Amino acid sequence: MKRQKLNWSILMLALLGLLVTGCQDEEIPTDVSASQEIDLKSTETETEIDNVSDESSALIEEAYLTEEFPETKSIQANRYLPDCVTITKVITQNKKEVTVDFGDGCELRNGNIVSGKILLEYNRDREAASKMISFEFDGFVFNEKSVEGNGSILRERSNENGNPQSTRTGTITVTWPDGSNANKNGTKIREWIEGYGTGAWGDNVFLITGNAMFTKKNGTVLSATIVKPLRRELVCKFLVSGTVELSKNENSAVLNYGDGTCDSSAMVSINGGEEREIDLSAIR
Repeated sequence: MKRQKLNWSILMLALLGLLVTGCQDEEIPTDVSASQEIDLKSTETETEIDNVSDESSALIEEAYLTEEFPETKSIQANRYLPDCVTITKVITQNKKEVTVDFGDGCELRNGNIVSGKILLEYNRDREAASKMISFEFDGFVFNEKSVEGNGSILRERSNENGNPQSTRTGTITVTWPDGSNANKNGTKIREWIEGYGTGAWGDNVFLITGNAMFTKKNGTVLSATIVKPLRRELVCKFLVSGTVELSKNENSAVLNYGDGTCDSSAMVSINGGEEREIDLSAIR
């Protein structure tokens, strides 16, 4: 009889221990460490959003120049916007509303495929040294990824280096075909360092700086800072150089776009570890 009572006592103690452990598990979420992690997929998602963001900035810039400087239309074949783009406008008092329509599918000159519309609005003062352009995506799709968001671009004819410059502020949400999505909200400064005024798109080069808050597909929020200016050459489908740092708490990852060569590779180092190569063309 005594042995039977002892067994029941041990069983009750074990059950009590399980209950206490269960309560502790509820108080401390099991995904805390995972939410603080920066993995390879985080950097891949960052590259996709960066590519969408910068490509759309190029399209907005070119649409604005095409609309506001009609004298360049005679050399439209040398401009970045392809023939499959339709631009329409509505003028109300001192404002101009411009719709850049890519239809059901339009291949850009660097090979990216887009569809849908980008809506622009700005004041009509053509001679102003700077101009604020509001933009919004309307059913816009970039390489099979849906794009939503809006913001503004402060376009300056000449910065302290004597180059045209655009400061973009706003949010962009990219949704993949499988339904997952990621968001980026921040500011990018885009300096036009080569090719301005030549009338040809193939020699256009930009340097990009800035920072943003980047929300991963799983909801984790990271900070994204451009450490070394990103170099964008319109003849290339991808960024060709520059570095971006992603960080959260004590974790960080450095994304390196290369030495200026036009290719689809980038290098990633997580928490100071060994660099790993990612193929930008394979990311979907």
